[in-house]
Amino acid sequence: MELAFRKCSLADIHTLKNISVGTFKSAFKAQNNPEDFRVYINQAFSIEQLLKELSSLNSMFYFALSKNEIVGYFKLNILDNQNEFKEDKGIELERIYVLSEFQNRGFGSLLLEEVKNIAKNLKKGYLWLGVWEVNLRAINFYENKGFYKIGTHPYWIGTDKQTDWLMRLDL
Repeated sequence: MELAFRKCSLADIHTLKNISVGTFKSAFKAQNNPEDFRVYINQAFSIEQLLKELSSLNSMFYFALSKNEIVGYFKLNILDNQNEFKEDKGIELERIYVLSEFQNRGFGSLLLEEVKNIAKNLKKGYLWLGVWEVNLRAINFYENKGFYKIGTHPYWIGTDKQTDWLMRLDL
């Protein structure tokens, strides 16, 4: 099983929006208040917001492809675009998703390996992320990959204040 990775460009905006909304809904819609969820989706994944993020030199989106079909994507942040630490030696994995029809095939591990390769090529000392405290499947995945909990921070879905675990992987 092999994956190719392609850095997203502004020309990918509509595909990126569709995949971002689709994967986030698949992962979290059932566990959230519908109105709060709608507000969050409309803000976080609007064309304007995604264009702003794609245009930033300190954020990077990548599509993961298997046989020229997108199976997932991830987003990395460095420097001031990080949601927390903002240190030069760290890199934030803000989003990592495998499309539902491709889950449980090992693609998540391959995406994470590519993230680690990019971080190492950028000479980063650690990778960190936030994961919703009730997302035990993801927490277990990250712990099995060597991440450990370093704290928590609030994460807002509309008016619903949720708690994310902050997890770190030393490179």
